[in-house]
Amino acid sequence: MNTIDFGKRGEEIAVAYLLAHGFTIRDTNWRWGHKELDIVALKGKTLHVIEVKTRRADFLVEPQASVNRRKQQHTVAAANAYVQRFDLACDVQFDVITVVVSGDKSEVEYVPDAFYPTAW
Repeated sequence: MNTIDFGKRGEEIAVAYLLAHGFTIRDTNWRWGHKELDIVALKGKTLHVIEVKTRRADFLVEPQASVNRRKQQHTVAAANAYVQRFDLACDVQFDVITVVVSGDKSEVEYVPDAFYPTAW
């Protein structure tokens, strides 16, 4: 399985997890220029912008560690564009879902409020 297919598999697992936990999926892989939002979902009155990181179990670095400051900046910029594009008036929360795959099994970890938009 190539890297793109592996990432898509992780996103599918993340979507299934979110649906099972009461989220409504608005968009997946929403693009704004060169920036992308992996999953945009609603739960209650909050818009969740969710970054998905998928890794194999033998990968040495924790998946959430790759959501660095630059990635956060890009995600916040794209989320701002999303909110403006769809004229949304709601709270926005930035979450991370990690999917660690080992053979046919996967482990999902949902990290709510993983980061906050700040002035850089």
